[in-house]
Amino acid sequence: MRKRVAPRVSSAVRGHRRIICVTASAALLVPLLMDRSADTGTPADQRLQDDYTAAADEYHVPRSVLMGVSYLQSRWDSHPGTPSVVGGYGPMHLVDTRKSPPPQAPDASARPRAVAAGPPPSHDATPPAQPAAQSADLQRAATLTGLPAAQLRTDDAANVRGGAALLAATQRQLHKPFSANPADWWDAVARFPGTSDPGAAATYANDVFDVIRRGAERTTDAGQHVILTASPGVRPHAPATQGGPRPKNVECPPELSCSWLGAPYVRINDDRYGNHDLADRPKDQRIDYIVIHDTEAPLASMLLTIQDPEEASWHYSIRSSDGHVTQHIKTKDAAWHSGSQFINARSIGVEHEGFLRHPDAWYTEQMYRSSARLVRYLAKKYQVPLDRQHIFGHDNVPAPTEDSIPEMHDDPGPFWDWRHYFDLLGAPLRATAGPNSDVVMILPDYTQYKPRFTGCAKPGVPCAPHGSSAVRLHSQPADDAPLIQDPGRRPDGQDSTEDVNDLGSRVSAGQTFAVADRSGDWTAIWFQGHKAWFRNPKAHPTAVGARGRVVTPKEGLKEISVYGRALPEEDAYPEGVDEQPESPLPYSLRAGQRYVTQSRVLGTYVDRSSFGDAPAPVVKGQEAYYEIQFDHRLAYVRASDVDVVNPPAAAAPPGHTATAP
Repeated sequence: MRKRVAPRVSSAVRGHRRIICVTASAALLVPLLMDRSADTGTPADQRLQDDYTAAADEYHVPRSVLMGVSYLQSRWDSHPGTPSVVGGYGPMHLVDTRKSPPPQAPDASARPRAVAAGPPPSHDATPPAQPAAQSADLQRAATLTGLPAAQLRTDDAANVRGGAALLAATQRQLHKPFSANPADWWDAVARFPGTSDPGAAATYANDVFDVIRRGAERTTDAGQHVILTASPGVRPHAPATQGGPRPKNVECPPELSCSWLGAPYVRINDDRYGNHDLADRPKDQRIDYIVIHDTEAPLASMLLTIQDPEEASWHYSIRSSDGHVTQHIKTKDAAWHSGSQFINARSIGVEHEGFLRHPDAWYTEQMYRSSARLVRYLAKKYQVPLDRQHIFGHDNVPAPTEDSIPEMHDDPGPFWDWRHYFDLLGAPLRATAGPNSDVVMILPDYTQYKPRFTGCAKPGVPCAPHGSSAVRLHSQPADDAPLIQDPGRRPDGQDSTEDVNDLGSRVSAGQTFAVADRSGDWTAIWFQGHKAWFRNPKAHPTAVGARGRVVTPKEGLKEISVYGRALPEEDAYPEGVDEQPESPLPYSLRAGQRYVTQSRVLGTYVDRSSFGDAPAPVVKGQEAYYEIQFDHRLAYVRASDVDVVNPPAAAAPPGHTATAP
């Protein structure tokens, strides 16, 4: 049992008793904390809720402010014993600058990233460094509370208390009243993350107050059920603070902290150039996709990589510690980021600082929120649908050819919280049909669903239990049945495994599939030409009913080919542009099988074999394809090979509106 922290009055607050005595009784309008040393009868999963109440009462900070800040810092998760990349701990993400950050180098099995600097970069402004001093400083919180720093790192109650002490101290320094009105704490909240960028600080505070207005409820990674009741009337008079002048090249929403560090477009020799393609999108080619990556390297090395013309490239980088965005390539141009030239020509690539094996240290809430703001802005600008066939991970990019399948990447991995990410995008993943519908959306409860993975620390060694977006697939409706095998990913015949990087037998939150069968607590979907089973109990479902169009082979066709790219027909290629060979993937879509589609595209190809001052022409065909969710990755089938049907959907569950995607 963890040690409980008895309430104590800090010196920072003691001097304010005269100011706050008249408001103390009504400060929070919530029950006061009872003696924590006695058995209060508080359920074990509600202790963190009591911790917020106790700390808010002790330091006379409105509880909604304390909880709102904590939600922005960590979503109330404690990540027991695991510091973030900047050494942040606990629900308040208090930063201990005296502790070394977690290891930042990938292990030998992680995909490599070159760090050669290359030629001088083209840039208007380099991304600002993370400030050394943090307002959420753990050592300062230890001084204010009188508690050992080690206790603030490991004990949730102490950590929350430290956050309350810091907020109270900042309010005192600002000569602001210790008011029961949350709106009076806006300035103190803006200073909590310690950013030196006024625009970023204002965005942070506005996000906190948005949480306060809307309310929140979730079960944390430690199993604590926490509720922040909505306060829609809270409207702080926030100053109209904006960040400094931006580089002219930056394409970013105004509320984000963004900078520019250009990627070079240069000739390397007569045959090669780097590190991206000139284009004129969306005039010459639609932008259909936004691809979510993680760096598998510290951002500092990635900022060197992006300046090397012989390396890969991407459009944006997002820093883990504070969500700062750096743009490298104009969105009209095509970056080399996905492993597929076809996808590159139609997409924007966004890298997130982090390692898929260590999500608690790197996938921070501020990074999620900055990314969602950026992607929402880009999706609106280029009319990209907010669904999982258009906003997807590097691990969902279709291999363009059969021989490229084993080389395709696996980030951001099973611990990226797609459900939360789409909530932030304003396009929640949810049921749109009843549980017995013919189409399902994969949607496990991220914090509660913790499938077994191995390989986070060493190959074959089980990872620590962790919430996940990924659902594992079996060949039969049984836990001990063999996993689904992927002959393309493992052409040597090796079996799929539970390794955190092995995509062969899993699907991910938000992906939609046609139901192939049901048996008790198990559901089967059509997956890569076979029935694939996953546990889907009614009490704790891992998938929900959905509406959607599906494709199936036309009558009389026993099977049809599946492709990793949609190419133009032969007659579409102009003189001087070599026709690209068709390369069907080593799978097939058989008669009677169905796969969900959310878009129809025409075949295109962009030749990138030459270097020049103008974009290469886009070869546009008339051959139509449907993009389908074929397995963990996307794929394409010829429209002429399939019929598109709208399967009947069972009634939507209470509280949900059944609407077609």
